[in-house]
Parts: sequence; C-alpha cells; structure tokens
Amino acid sequence: MANVEICALRKSYGSVEVLHGVDITVDDGEFMVLVGPSGCGKSTLLRMIAGLEETTDGAISIGGRIVNDVSPKERDIAMVFQNYALYPHMTVRKNIAFALKLRGMDKAEIDKRVKNAATILDLESYLGRLPRQLSGGQRQRVAMGRAISRDPQVFLFDEPLSNLDAQLRVQMRAEIRALHQRLRTTSIYVTHDQIEAMTMADRMAILRAGHVEQIGAPLELYDRPSNTFVAGFIGSPAMNFIPGTVRRKGGLAYVDAGPALHLPLAAETPGMDGQPVIYGIRPEHLDIGPGALEGTIEAQVDAVETTGASTLLVGNVQGVSIGVHVNQRHNAKPGEPIFLRPCLGAVHIFDAESGMSVRS
Repeated sequence: MANVEICALRKSYGSVEVLHGVDITVDDGEFMVLVGPSGCGKSTLLRMIAGLEETTDGAISIGGRIVNDVSPKERDIAMVFQNYALYPHMTVRKNIAFALKLRGMDKAEIDKRVKNAATILDLESYLGRLPRQLSGGQRQRVAMGRAISRDPQVFLFDEPLSNLDAQLRVQMRAEIRALHQRLRTTSIYVTHDQIEAMTMADRMAILRAGHVEQIGAPLELYDRPSNTFVAGFIGSPAMNFIPGTVRRKGGLAYVDAGPALHLPLAAETPGMDGQPVIYGIRPEHLDIGPGALEGTIEAQVDAVETTGASTLLVGNVQGVSIGVHVNQRHNAKPGEPIFLRPCLGAVHIFDAESGMSVRS
C-alpha cells in the first residue's frame, strides 16, 4: 500500500488548460472519491495518476516516488474501467490471469492469485464462462478480480458503476466498499454521482472546472460546505438558495428576501447588518407548520413527488423555487399554501458576491 500525493498538477491540451494546479493527498489505505459534474476534470486527473495522460506541470507521487515519467505498468497501480475492458474471447479465469502472465509470473502463483480473487468476489463458479455469458454486475466483479490479482499499491476506479441499473449500483457500491475494508488498499474512485460518493468515501474531493473546491469527509462537506457550489452539489435533493440581505435589529437577526419575506436566523449567525447574502437551507431542514406563525415562511405548492416512504414538495416562495423533504406521506396539493419553519441551526449563509460561506 502507499499514499498518493498530487502537487500543483496542471493539464493542458494546446492552449486549453483543463486542470489548474490541483493539490490532493490520499493517505495510505484511504478510499478517496473524486466527484464533480461532467467535464470538471476528474477522469483526466485519474488517467494522469495511472500514466495514461501526461502531466503538463506539477508532480504525482505514489509511495513517495515521483511517477511523472514512469510508465503505467511500472507504477504498481490497477485500474477498473467504466466499460469493464474484458477480453471477450477469454474466459473469466484467463481474463483475471492475463496481466499476471504478461508479468512473467509462474503458473502456480497465477493460479493462487486467480483463486484468491475469485473467492473474494464470489466468482468461483464463473471462471469457465466468457464475458458475454455474464451479467453487468458479474462482469464488473471480473474487472475488479483482475485488479485484485495484481496486488497493486493503488486501485483506480473510473466510474465503474455507471453502466449498471440503479438497484445493481446500490449492491455493487456496497461490495466495493466491503472489498476496500477487507483489503485496505489505497483507492481513488471517480464518479459524478454524489450519492455514490457520499456512501463510499472516507474523504471526497469536489472538483469544478479543473479546480478543487473542497476536500473532506462526506458529512463534513454536507454540514460545512465552503461555498454555494459544494452546498448545491452535495445532498439530494439539493440545497435551497434564496438571495437577500442580513438585517439585525434588537438582538434579532433575519434575512430580508423581499417584501414581507423575512427568513429567520439564529442570533449568533455570522454576517454583518446590510450584507448581501444567499440564504441556504436543505429541504430536509424545513418543517411544515400548522399555519402562519412567527418565524415561518409561506410558500405555494407547485408539485408533489411521492416516493412511498417520503414526499418531496416543490414550492414557490416569491418567485424562488424551493424543495421540502418530508419523511412521510403528505397530502398537499399543487396550488395550496404551506408554512415552513427552518431549523435555525442548519441555516447556511453565503456571501452574495463570492458565493463563499460566511462563518464566524
């Protein structure tokens, strides 16, 4: 096992720079997830760690060794791809063993490693099958078995579950997490799915347009996002944002968000009187009250999305669309008014100009 250090890493294609001085440290044995929207540079970064893309500037080190000029096969990494990358004419056994044969390993050691990987991934009964005879989840297990058999310093996963259906993705992400807990091999995992990232990561690096916006444990990023991008990207449904101005009067604090719309704040909430801000509150931190009481926000229901155990209400607050997540079935109907009470301890305040969190 080994740590991975990415220092001031830049990548350009001609005059277009796609990574802008990225700094990330992945600790020995850690499961790090790189997450962000399509085009943010996360897969390019992973391919640079693997040696499949050259660096323009900066350094990548694995286990304390700078690998910028080291070939992929000499970096002691194993990569699991989105499309499995299996040889269709080879059996499962031969697919797992192929890279080991290329390394000149003796047959007894190859057989031992193939058997070990198959046992870990419950593939013993499939070793004689061809990839076309397997389901998508089984093919992904074979791809992981091929990686495990190499016993690398680092596992790299490039959106390995994106081709699977929703139910199988849930199952496979649990299996990958259990596999990591068993092997404790340093792992870097790329996904655009923030739920996948939240449920799998020891830590997450949030990327946008080639920049790292924030790095931290999943709940740290959920509870203390550094800016509106992270706040809006992490959490499902997304955080609600309402622009306004901080007002302080007689020991009370609120955000003036329009005519007769005062969004309540805890008195200790940071922010200067008169400061333009963005009021952030997650849908799950809004309770529905019995009526127009002090500290409530009136909204009109636009849509109701029922999932069975819970309900998502989409409402309108003076032209701003907001979501309200209720952990039960709710009989609200479009066009009806609802009165919302924010959990004051869960309110986030962001500077209107920079989008950065306003913290004391």
